[in-house]
Amino acid sequence: MTTHVSASANASTRYGGRLREAAPGVRWPLGLTASSEQPWGAGQGVRPAGFAACGLDGQLRNAPQARRFLASTLDRWALQRVLPDAGLVVSELVTNAVQHALEPGAGDLGEYPVWLGIFLHPDELVCAVTDPSSNPPCPRDAEASALGGRGLALISALSRTWSWSLTPPRGKTVWATLSLQPSSG
Repeated sequence: MTTHVSASANASTRYGGRLREAAPGVRWPLGLTASSEQPWGAGQGVRPAGFAACGLDGQLRNAPQARRFLASTLDRWALQRVLPDAGLVVSELVTNAVQHALEPGAGDLGEYPVWLGIFLHPDELVCAVTDPSSNPPCPRDAEASALGGRGLALISALSRTWSWSLTPPRGKTVWATLSLQPSSG
């Protein structure tokens, strides 16, 4: 697992944090660069107040690693209150990528074929997972006794919105937004 952290959520960077420059020859995950962000998600075209990314090697152990990375990131941003919902969303996004997007014999996908990105916007948190498959996520109707098949339903229930987009030159990003506003009720 490798991590990139940038633009902390404090007063000086809240509305204009800059992504840290990558070393020469290193590509930013999730289609991002130091000067722009891919226009997807509810924060479309708006620079995030905070950003952190984690490279994952595509193994089943990645879901707990992603939850620990998320917990550390949210702790740094003083957003522990969203950890229960965000943790489940991230766990499901990463598990889906590892189980459904990494095809055996797909060739060299690099050391980190799956990336988790956490984007902090003033009113929401965006959790995004990029994988090398261009196949769309497929919601399923799980049988009552089924052990799996509820991941996207859980993501839908816990997030404000979720969707996916193709990520050139290959693959896709599946993302979910979680509200940072206190719930009314």
